[in-house]
Amino acid sequence: MTLVRGAAHEVARPIVFAIAIIVASYLPIFTLERVEGRMFRPMAFTVGFALLGALVLAITVVPVLSTYLLRGHLSEARNALLELVRRLYLPTVSRLLRHPKRVFVLAAALLVADALLFTSIGSEFLPHLNEGALWVRASMPGNISLAEAEQLVDGFDGEGRHAPGIREILRGFPEIGTMAVQLGRPDDGTDPTGFFNAEFLLVINERKSWRKQFDGDREKLEDAMSKALSIIPGVSFGFSQPISDNVEEALTGVKGQLAIKVIGDDLNALDDLGSRIAQEIAPVPGVRDLGIFRELGQSNVHVEIDRRRAERLGLSVRDVEQVIEDGVGGRAVGQIVEGERTHELVVRYRELARDSVDSIARLPVPTGAGHAVPLAEVASLRIQGGASRIYREDGRRYLPIKFSVRGRDLGSTVAEARARVERAVRVPHGYEVVWGGEFESAQRAARRLSIVIPLTVLLIFVLLFAMFRRTHEATLILGNVLVTSPFGGLLALLLTGTNFSVSAGVGFLALFGVSVQTGVILVSYINELRAEGLALDVAIEQATDLRLRPMMMTALVATLGLLPAALSHGIGSDSQKPIAIVVVGGLMSSLALSLFTLPLLYKVFAPQKPGLVPPRPEEALDPELLKEGSAR
Repeated sequence: MTLVRGAAHEVARPIVFAIAIIVASYLPIFTLERVEGRMFRPMAFTVGFALLGALVLAITVVPVLSTYLLRGHLSEARNALLELVRRLYLPTVSRLLRHPKRVFVLAAALLVADALLFTSIGSEFLPHLNEGALWVRASMPGNISLAEAEQLVDGFDGEGRHAPGIREILRGFPEIGTMAVQLGRPDDGTDPTGFFNAEFLLVINERKSWRKQFDGDREKLEDAMSKALSIIPGVSFGFSQPISDNVEEALTGVKGQLAIKVIGDDLNALDDLGSRIAQEIAPVPGVRDLGIFRELGQSNVHVEIDRRRAERLGLSVRDVEQVIEDGVGGRAVGQIVEGERTHELVVRYRELARDSVDSIARLPVPTGAGHAVPLAEVASLRIQGGASRIYREDGRRYLPIKFSVRGRDLGSTVAEARARVERAVRVPHGYEVVWGGEFESAQRAARRLSIVIPLTVLLIFVLLFAMFRRTHEATLILGNVLVTSPFGGLLALLLTGTNFSVSAGVGFLALFGVSVQTGVILVSYINELRAEGLALDVAIEQATDLRLRPMMMTALVATLGLLPAALSHGIGSDSQKPIAIVVVGGLMSSLALSLFTLPLLYKVFAPQKPGLVPPRPEEALDPELLKEGSAR
């Protein structure tokens, strides 16, 4: 009982600070905004409360259980793997302690390697989840009719002859299990669009049943579909997934993964700028599904009233406009009641009298003299292009350009596209080009993390200082973590082909918190041995020997716990997988490197006098109680 009480008092302080440091490393997650905040904040809450519960159990329940389970004679079991590691590790540390300043060469090499690895890894906002379905959007000309749009979708021309349609082409892919088509706006009116917009929900079969040419890669499947659909002229296609599509549209208001908004006043100038920008980014490798949401191109019947001719016939402008409004648009002349429903009764000319410019030109305009003249006598009519829809944001017009990125990382693709546009396209005064979508979100998250992460590192330093009560050990441990941990995380991302994203950034935060523990275990014990009077080298060698097992167990337990997540490929695993990859790779490198760098750094920067530490529990106990406990 007494031994357990003393051991509990000895480890209580390090455990509390270790848990506090890990929780502190998750604090930046609570500052994330919008999509990234909603994705990772629940994980931060879960980890925080789980660690709090583990802390309570560790300092209350575990000591009580130890008094019952650890009775009788106990002996330390020998581990063959650990003995092998000790035989290789301890002589190496002894040799390195004779030349401790070599640690600076290793640290410099690691920092250079970190920089090279970081520049070799692509970047993106968030990993693209595998939702098990594709969302394909077909954008047709803005003035297309319902009948013409149905012909493009179903694959029949106006005379009933067969022609390859979108639906038939997509059916040619056996990877598609189920297909649902939506043309125009939905019945609930939540998506105000026209017949020019067709959307296809494709439920995909299990990847193991895909043809070998796709190798289970969704981007390869999308490229093959895009190539097959390219035979349909005048239609641009976009590929996404159901949930991702809703998120992307909520971010920018544009149906596309990435959007360029050309903001200005004149629609013709916007159309010209948009065309030039699209022309510049089209050759950029990785750019797919490029399309311009044209605001012009709608065919309109332009009626220009000749005031002089109308006046000679005794007509006012309002008289002529009334004929066009009532005859073509329709006039409500009453109401129809059907049960509890009330409908407007609208009358207008029959379709044959208003289905062409010539028909409208022959509409009779009654005069005050009791006869009628054709509309063409008092007005000129012609077909001219006009605006089919106008996008607005913050009270200003803008022209959206959408595109996706496949086969390349988001960051380098957008960077190259922006450089080409800035170099070749001159934006007039009063106009503005804004890059939105995932790129904008990635920039916003990066700006937030660039402020919060240094504050978190400072908070970890404060916690280490509160534990050791000196800046020396706090600086030593934190510096070692920042040098050794990123290398493994970045190398793991590179080897697995994973882009750096907000998810990977969260993984590095978790990695720093866990990696600090191994440093605390070793440095605190070196201080304890030196306080007992051992020489510096002897204290370091004994501490590395006696603390090798707990340091390895600390890193390996966390590594093995996240290894299944790092190797998973199921639906929904993509968002958490980069976190696990970073933590697993970083902990392995931190363990392997810290076993050498931390003892050398301690010797180089060793304080003249070790910090005061409380006496060991066995030294503070009554010798008679110790004898009694041994006898038991």
